[in-house]
Amino acid sequence: MGCVVLQNVLLCCAVGSYLKPIPNFISINQFHTPNKTLSFSVMCSAKLLIFLVLFSAIPIGIIVTLERAQPATHVYHYHSSGWFRECAKWDSHNRRFLVSLFEGGLAQVKLPEKDSDSSPPLEEVTVVKEASLAGNASLGIVIDPSRNRVLVVNADVIGNRYGALAAYDLTTSNRLFLTQLSGPSDEKSFADDVAVDAEGNAYVTDVKGNQIWKVGVEGKLISTIKSPLFPAKEWYKSLVGLNGIVYHPDGFLIVIHTFSGNLFKIDLTKGEEVKLIKVKGSLSFGDGLELVSPTKLVVAGNPSGRLVESSDGWSTASVVGTFSGPMHRLATAATVKDGKVYLNHLVGMGYPKKKHALVEAVF
Repeated sequence: MGCVVLQNVLLCCAVGSYLKPIPNFISINQFHTPNKTLSFSVMCSAKLLIFLVLFSAIPIGIIVTLERAQPATHVYHYHSSGWFRECAKWDSHNRRFLVSLFEGGLAQVKLPEKDSDSSPPLEEVTVVKEASLAGNASLGIVIDPSRNRVLVVNADVIGNRYGALAAYDLTTSNRLFLTQLSGPSDEKSFADDVAVDAEGNAYVTDVKGNQIWKVGVEGKLISTIKSPLFPAKEWYKSLVGLNGIVYHPDGFLIVIHTFSGNLFKIDLTKGEEVKLIKVKGSLSFGDGLELVSPTKLVVAGNPSGRLVESSDGWSTASVVGTFSGPMHRLATAATVKDGKVYLNHLVGMGYPKKKHALVEAVF
């Protein structure tokens, strides 16, 4: 069954083309041979499992129809060499989106001087590709403009045996540091998303271990934030745990637990005190987070986007708006450009060039 699901995923991505370009993170040796059955290690990644289940359930004909439909909001399409793009963030100073590469690395999608709704698809250009991180996916990213750098999370998506945080200069793309968060001798983990505070400390979520690594401004691994509130009570809701994370200018973190939909506030001014934010409305399957203002938060995921608002410093909050974009592409991250919210979508469509979409979310 797993092989059928995987074939459906690849077929949907190619939309009718032959299945030659198997994603780099899947080994050919994992498929059935006369002496070997399919290895289910390809399913070890919880996020990949969600993607496979959701994506294989959508008939190809519906996907083709959705792709041909006129979008209701503005969309930046761009051509890429890869099928999957986990995160994109707007770099206003350099007038570009920075995009994490699932096959590892960082790319830019530069905008022309004059924006136009009728512009042809933009082009993705790789700016960071490190041999030392080969075999790992680049996932969550955050831009730290005051220090002219971008922070990138790297992880072993299949085996969950390696996690790291890298920092790069925004101007030169030179690496500033690479900090290992977990390795083969540690318990399995899945480094996913990152936020940075006012002092330059970074906070990286562990989807599998329900913890947060704290990394200092110079790249030193300082500590791990844990709480009995983080794990979900039901075992199946712990398959995908702490995920999207943002830093609030009032000195606390907001982080989401994907399967349970729980939203947490971690007060850095009170010894990393963890409290559950009481949310009116569901945030289940929430993924990437982005602050629109001190009182408004965008949650990417399923549905494509939700707008959450708080009037009491994030002790409580309410879902005040939703946006339904191209759900077959799977929204995984959000960013703000010129006051407008854009949702990054994981899946690219087409062959040989894969066309990805950054979709404006209007709530």
